[in-house]
Amino acid sequence: MTSSDKALRGYGWATKVAVALVTAAVLSACGTKAVNDTFALTSVPVVEGPSARNRQILVTEPTALKALGSDQVVVRPTTSEIQYLGKAQWGDTLPKIVQSKLVQAFEASGKLGGVGKPGEGLAIDFQVVTTLRTFEVSTSGPATAVVEIFAKIVNDRNGTVRAQQVFRATAPVTGPGNTAFVAGLDTAFAKVTADIVAWTLNSI
Repeated sequence: MTSSDKALRGYGWATKVAVALVTAAVLSACGTKAVNDTFALTSVPVVEGPSARNRQILVTEPTALKALGSDQVVVRPTTSEIQYLGKAQWGDTLPKIVQSKLVQAFEASGKLGGVGKPGEGLAIDFQVVTTLRTFEVSTSGPATAVVEIFAKIVNDRNGTVRAQQVFRATAPVTGPGNTAFVAGLDTAFAKVTADIVAWTLNSI
C-alpha cells in the first residue's frame, strides 16, 4: 500500500467519525427541543335567526397584524406590550382557525343555502370579510380574555358593502395555567361568533 493510499484511508475514517459526531449532535438537539401544548377553539354556537336559504355566503380568511397572524397565543401584560403564552400554541395559524370556526357556526345555524371558503366552487351571493383586531388575554388586572373582530358583508356581484360592524366580547380567566387562558379565549370568541352569525343572517 502506498503512502497516498494510507492517507486516503485515514481521511475516510476521519470523515466517518465527523459525520457520526454531527449526527449525534443533531439527534441530541432534537431530543431536547421543548414541546408546546397545542390548543384549538372548540365552541361552535348554534344561532337562531331569519332564514336565508336562498343565499350562499363565502367566509374569507381573516386579515390580521403579524402578532395575531401566527400560531402563538397572545398575552398582554400592559397596554403597550404583548407577549406569547409560554409552552402553548394554536393547532394552526389563528386566522385559519377563526375562519374554520365561523364556517362551522354558519353551517350549524341551518339557515343558509350554502357556506364555504374560497376555492370551493360555490355560486356566492355575499362574502363575510373579517379582520382580527384583538385576540388576547389581558393580565394588567384580573386575567381577562378579549376578542374583537371587525366584519363586513360584501355583495359578491357588485362589490358593494352591505353592512359592517365591530364585534367585541370579554370573558374572565378562571383558574391558572395555559388551559384556563385558552378556555377564556374560547368563551369570548364563541360570543363574538354568535353575534356575527346572527348579524349576517339579519343583514342578507
